Amino acid sequence: MQSLSKKGKVASLEEALSHITDGCTLMYGGFGGIGTPPSLVDGILEKGCKDLHLIGNDTGFPDIGIGRLVSAGRVKKIITSHIGSNPIAGQLMTAGELEVEFSPQGTLIERIRAGGMGLGGILTDVGFGTIAEEGKDVVSVDGKEYMIEKALTSEVAIVHALKADPLGNLVFDKSARNFNPLVAMAGNFTIAEVEEIVPIGELDPEAIVTPGIFVNMVIPSKGVTWKWVWE
Repeated sequence: MQSLSKKGKVASLEEALSHITDGCTLMYGGFGGIGTPPSLVDGILEKGCKDLHLIGNDTGFPDIGIGRLVSAGRVKKIITSHIGSNPIAGQLMTAGELEVEFSPQGTLIERIRAGGMGLGGILTDVGFGTIAEEGKDVVSVDGKEYMIEKALTSEVAIVHALKADPLGNLVFDKSARNFNPLVAMAGNFTIAEVEEIVPIGELDPEAIVTPGIFVNMVIPSKGVTWKWVWE
């Protein structure tokens, strides 16, 4: 069990990056870059991590969110729901330089939730007759067939939140919440990058979405470093 000093789980970016290494399985929050931790993405790029196995909703845009790692050729495999917003991901996949496992968005997030809950997987009928069915076991329940989709976990999970206290309790910012709460549950070691760290007791208990028990480390964010597509 992680011991808590006066600073609790608060650490530096450098300390956080020590847990992210070549070839590790990295799960990330975010939707098109919104809710993806910018300082951690920058840090991973600067550290030079490569051959990463990513799990997340999408591949961002070429210069936005997790897409920056994909575009830089740092990713070996990704489990995701779509890559359409990042043409470089498609080029790398076609060239055989990036392995992509597609999972329908609802199925993907349920697999992540199952991983965070300690379940072995889920049953779904979404994807029959498509590439999502390839290699999947099929079972019958009450006369209806379902595919078995294995639960997803990762060595490290990175999430982005609006506020945290030193215990790792997290509050998210509107739609930037997206998949972050479930991603936080599914990492063996979860790092939360946050906009503001407040004293213990300052967060409204009713506003806390992710309890600190799911968070191993909290780091202050340096802010978003990419330009959004609508700007």
